[in-house]
Amino acid sequence: MHIKTWGRELGFQQVGIADTDLSAAEAQLKAWLAAGYHGGMDWMLAHGDKRSRPAQLEPGTLRVISVRMDYLPPDTAPIKRLKQGEKAYISRYALGRDYHKLIRKRLARLAEQIRDAASDAGLARAFVDSAPVLEKPLAAKAGLGWQGKHTLILNRQAGSWFFLGEIYTDLPLPVDAPVTSHCGSCSACIDVCPTDAIVAPYQLDARRCISYLTIEHKGDIPEALRAPIGNRIFGCDDCQLVCPWNRYARHTGETDFHPRHQLDDVALVTLFNWSEEEFLRNTEGSAIRRTGYENWLRNIAVALGNGPASEVAIAALTRRLEHPSAMVVRHVRWALAQLA
Repeated sequence: MHIKTWGRELGFQQVGIADTDLSAAEAQLKAWLAAGYHGGMDWMLAHGDKRSRPAQLEPGTLRVISVRMDYLPPDTAPIKRLKQGEKAYISRYALGRDYHKLIRKRLARLAEQIRDAASDAGLARAFVDSAPVLEKPLAAKAGLGWQGKHTLILNRQAGSWFFLGEIYTDLPLPVDAPVTSHCGSCSACIDVCPTDAIVAPYQLDARRCISYLTIEHKGDIPEALRAPIGNRIFGCDDCQLVCPWNRYARHTGETDFHPRHQLDDVALVTLFNWSEEEFLRNTEGSAIRRTGYENWLRNIAVALGNGPASEVAIAALTRRLEHPSAMVVRHVRWALAQLA
């Protein structure tokens, strides 16, 4: 069966195969949850052991086919944008089309090819961050890379700027060998984290992570963490930007991952002035929709408070003092106090 060839033909840069033994990852997950590092992501507690035991999620699962797809768009000048306080920084993965839809469609095609080629295959189900799946430990077992100190998967030839997806199957396919860690004594990702969210090598406290705070977190952003957020309004890439292995990262050939609505070079005030209708229209088919309009304004208010005290920024914030959301107003007042 030519699963890896089919995967590359569908646009995946690498395909690996793993068995379903995630006992070590299960122990790590339980310790992480017990420490409360998941914050408000209560869905991480759901589903019992299905997340770490694939055969409980999909009975009959013997192997997991893991794939990766590069997403880094060219010429988005991330480091330059982080230094421009009046501009918005959006995580590179969210600049274009929502990856879930594109990768799920490609994986569904691969799963169909597998079912067609194997008459005895009753199971070939695709997942893209859409079910309780431990995708990073599975990718590591499948040889796609190793889990770095920032907890992302790293590949010696491709860095970490890629998405992951999985297919659960009942075929007894030969498995790939895992990759040895090559982080060594490097601590660049730990040292650069603006909010000290990487509390130890391979240990991320989501409650302090900017990606969690600007995307998953509901309610007020803790005041102590607002200034370190800078101009990051959706996600954070700092740990990837400083990783030495990302010198080998390749730009994506998928135009769907290229920036839309000039989100790689746009003023915070412009985005803050979007009405809810404009937000919904401009984020259609985008991962940014996940945060919702109220949290979008919350995030941008914080970023404006961290930026230069321009007349347009102060005027935009002042207009939002009449917003019906008390949470938005609290963050606007904080921002205005910062700029005063």
